[in-house]
Amino acid sequence: VIKPFNNSVVLVRHMNKEKIIIKKGIGFAKKPGETISGSTELEKVFVLENRENSKKFNQLVSEIDNSVIGLCEEIICMISSNIKEPLNERIHVALVDHIAFTLKRTKNNDIIANPFTLEIKTLYPREMEIAKMAVNMLKERTGLDIPDDEAGFLALHIHSARNRCGQSNSLQYALLCNEIIELIEKELNISVDRSSIDYSRFIYHIRLAFDRAVKKIPVKNALLNSIKRTYPVSYSVAKKAAKLIEDELKVKLSNEEKGYIAMHIERLKNASSYQ
Repeated sequence: VIKPFNNSVVLVRHMNKEKIIIKKGIGFAKKPGETISGSTELEKVFVLENRENSKKFNQLVSEIDNSVIGLCEEIICMISSNIKEPLNERIHVALVDHIAFTLKRTKNNDIIANPFTLEIKTLYPREMEIAKMAVNMLKERTGLDIPDDEAGFLALHIHSARNRCGQSNSLQYALLCNEIIELIEKELNISVDRSSIDYSRFIYHIRLAFDRAVKKIPVKNALLNSIKRTYPVSYSVAKKAAKLIEDELKVKLSNEEKGYIAMHIERLKNASSYQ
């Protein structure tokens, strides 16, 4: 045992590696230097393989209350169980640091609103669902009134941890989606209903367009000439939206891709006329 964080979470050294082990009651009355039987059945084991991650995690351990780190690790365990796929180990640094800061802000009534909650919910619905469970755990265990907007921030961390390299463009994409929606609203002088199915479809399509552009996946659009002729205004706005994407992501969008974007813009325009 290196350090018990609470009755369920203990930091140990095993075969020259730091591991976070989780099992109800395993940390009860345990002290640094004591051993835990190798035959003990554990709920979850997280290994900090990367030396830099291990260093940063230990720095957090020296700065943050044990109970907070223990709670964060239980939340990571819950995330892992629900995602059912390996999480990048950096989550033990990024999420712990974020949650500790969130708890501190909440105690000081220093609440930071998340302006991209709807975009994040649309882009990453599964992560958002799990993030809400994490927020409920925080509320129940700390007694603090954690703002619901916090789920959006946590969802980004979860999405990032699912990425194999531990690096995610999720926040960049959310910001870019919001910028595109604001461009559409300004150019067409409309207000987009961010709770509508047309909005959700548009965000989902744009997110796929980002990926296709970055990965240089070609797309065919047999309706391109018809779209240009039938929806000239929406196609013009689509070209401006494409310029935003190209400048931000350093990619090139084809006219075919712009045509699909124009079709979704046309839907948003038509939907706004019925509001």
